[in-house]
Amino acid sequence: MAKTYEDLVSEARAVTQPTTAEEVNAAREAGESVTILDVREPDEREQARIPGSKPLPRGLLEYRAADELPEKDARIVVHCALGGRGFLAAKTLGEMGYTNAANLSGGIKAWREAGYPVEGG
Repeated sequence: MAKTYEDLVSEARAVTQPTTAEEVNAAREAGESVTILDVREPDEREQARIPGSKPLPRGLLEYRAADELPEKDARIVVHCALGGRGFLAAKTLGEMGYTNAANLSGGIKAWREAGYPVEGG
């Protein structure tokens, strides 16, 4: 039987470390090295983005990850709008050998709702 988007996200969620906006913000404020990877499309990013986040649309992740993310053991927090694409991207990064990739639970929506700053729109 063919898998649905929901099936794929569920599988990714089962093998991917989630993190919260509060945890990411605390790490940044403590001066920890955290790469926030925004896997949304450029038009979504124009509307709002987490300051300092790195754009790498989900559709280009496999193609550009090695160039954009050369350190396989760096802490990477992936985010999208709500979390689905983020889980898929974090799972893919793990499959590509990235050992410390997590997904921002709730995506940029959760970041905004926690009261943390965004740039753009």
